[in-house]
Amino acid sequence: MKELIEYIVKSIVTDPDKVSITEEDSDEGLLVKLEVAPEDKGRVIGKQGRVAEAMRTLLRVKAAKEETRVRLQIL
Repeated sequence: MKELIEYIVKSIVTDPDKVSITEEDSDEGLLVKLEVAPEDKGRVIGKQGRVAEAMRTLLRVKAAKEETRVRLQIL
């Protein structure tokens, strides 16, 4: 999961070195936390949250194949 988000985000942002992704297991499934530089946050979220929602959809599809649940949190 982490690799998928990392690939997508690093191709969008202007400063890929400041991308930080952590994964945490919880009772509700996997929680993926994404941190980017403040000036890149708008690029990652997108207009009306479309980019973030697309990433969440891709994560849900991958999680369904692995029979688990996943959430994406942008910090």
